[in-house]
Amino acid sequence: MLSFKNTTKEISNSGIDTAILSIGATEQFGPYLPMHLDTLIAELYADAYGRELNAYVLPTFPFNTSEEHANFKGTVTVSPNILTAMLEEMICNLIRQGFSKFLVCTGHGGSYWEGAFVKHINYKYPEIILISANHNNHLAWEEAVESAGLKGLNEMHGGLLSVCTAMWLCPELVKNHSMGSDIPSENRLYADYLGWDKLTQDGCWGKFEEGIYSHDELAEKGKTFWETFIQKRTEGLKQILDEGYRRKIQEGP
Repeated sequence: MLSFKNTTKEISNSGIDTAILSIGATEQFGPYLPMHLDTLIAELYADAYGRELNAYVLPTFPFNTSEEHANFKGTVTVSPNILTAMLEEMICNLIRQGFSKFLVCTGHGGSYWEGAFVKHINYKYPEIILISANHNNHLAWEEAVESAGLKGLNEMHGGLLSVCTAMWLCPELVKNHSMGSDIPSENRLYADYLGWDKLTQDGCWGKFEEGIYSHDELAEKGKTFWETFIQKRTEGLKQILDEGYRRKIQEGP
């Protein structure tokens, strides 16, 4: 694996033909967590996938389609048209340099543009392949929840798992206070249509209660969850990328 921290000579001499594009987010995580958690998660993805695919890993872009959080001060949201246009420009740059295999990964669960973007790029550019790492997403999530001892987790954003994640990745930035509330199940019907300032008490779609776990226990749960989840999503990734590329560029079925 190489990254933007390597030199152009090192990248040229490596023969690498695969690139990783990762997208995080800058958005509210309730009153007591930092706003870059999704960017840190995207960086974890990019590093793991880069190692698995022996790829060139670009820096993680820290903004995303965060409309649901945009009424919370400090959140930055980018329209899907602007975001995907920028990513396409990046891919075109790299195609000219000889890259032919690409993976996109996002740390933000609201990245609904991702599937349409992957489909569009593969149609528009027949000489390359672009994939995501969502081939066993549901199974990976369930296994990670169980491994971390979080069975029964009912969280979309800003609850116990988010605190565990922050306690592992950036503990110095966490204000360890109770936050969140029980969200009525019917509110899920409106989660993609209304800002979460209309649907949650404090931006958290989930709940964290201070004092149940120690700081070390929270951090260990975050570490276990993400290492398990990313490991499961990494399994089979190289085979999918290589076989998909072979099938795409070959003539005939």
